[in-house]
Amino acid sequence: MAENNEQPLDLRTRAVMAGRAEGENSLAPVLYPSSVFTYDSVEEGQKLATSLAPERFYTRYGNPTINAFEEAVADLEGAEAARAFSSGMGAMSTVVLGLCSSGDHIVAQRQIYAGTQLLLQSVCPRMGIDVTFVDGTAEGAFADAVIPGKTMLVIAETPANPRLDLVDLEALGALSGPMTVVDSTFATPLGQNPLAFGVDLVLHSATKGIAGHNDATIGVVAGSQELLAWLWSFAVLHGGNASPFDALNALRGLRTLGVRLDQQAATAQHLAQFLESNPGACEVRYPGLDSHPQRALAQRQMNSNGSLLTFDLVGGAEAGQKFVEATKIAWQATSLGGPETLVTHPASTTHVSLTPEELALSGIGSGTVRVSCGLEQVDDLQADFAQALAAAEA
Repeated sequence: MAENNEQPLDLRTRAVMAGRAEGENSLAPVLYPSSVFTYDSVEEGQKLATSLAPERFYTRYGNPTINAFEEAVADLEGAEAARAFSSGMGAMSTVVLGLCSSGDHIVAQRQIYAGTQLLLQSVCPRMGIDVTFVDGTAEGAFADAVIPGKTMLVIAETPANPRLDLVDLEALGALSGPMTVVDSTFATPLGQNPLAFGVDLVLHSATKGIAGHNDATIGVVAGSQELLAWLWSFAVLHGGNASPFDALNALRGLRTLGVRLDQQAATAQHLAQFLESNPGACEVRYPGLDSHPQRALAQRQMNSNGSLLTFDLVGGAEAGQKFVEATKIAWQATSLGGPETLVTHPASTTHVSLTPEELALSGIGSGTVRVSCGLEQVDDLQADFAQALAAAEA
């Protein structure tokens, strides 16, 4: 890889350059579909079987295509190492169960992806792991909930799904005692870098913005070599490794993340401002809006305001349903970060497993709509939203 010793390369440039094997002259990522690799002697086999992350032994341990994706993400996050998984939840499950044991304690925010919440409130208690949920936007909430000598892990998600609440990364990184992990899926590595604030691990559902084309299901965790070595050992036993095919697609998607995110963020800003001016919408949330309650924090720790926005329909549940069913360009789907603009009604999809009380604590109303902005022309999307808002009011 070419280097510039005078000035650090921009993350968008590094996204194009990272994850390329030394001496490999293929511009496209190289696919190694093999589940297993041969070796020439018993001695070599023993060495591979006892090595950390060998890339040519057995794909559950490592694979050149998967390793290239891991190296690219580690580069963009400023991490020493990374590990890819079969999904974002595979990554989160490995962090939680790989680092915590019976008798340990976890602190997590209430404003969090419902899958993570279910893992913490249903699986962890069965394993003897206690969990305390706090308001991630409240100053000192994480620190106040930490139990010295017992709290092993603090989990944050910022921006949070779906209301785009933010967690102060500097305050989180300053916690002493427990390890800290940030789900940075909504931001992507180009939007923010939690490790730079002292956070121990950063996690992504790379299925979303990183891969960016709705053709890969993959998760990734990045951090120090020491922590990733520990997680790698658990991951090999857990078996939730990424597919080489998904790693290939994710690495390919990473190459264009910069231009995709720039356009998606510009579209999100435009639509958020449009929605704020429409009487049928209220509580419009986007980190780029001056009305966002944590606008100053977004400016301090985010490099991009991202591709997601959320708003509520004045008419509540019926209006929310009418809106998402009336869009003609935007599709109803629960993912995000791809080229297509997607709309979803969180209370009936991504967060349908939560009780009414839990939905309220997460700020999710019956008329809440989440939007993942794609790559369509912004005027077309505005017109589509305008007619959907009219349909919601009918």
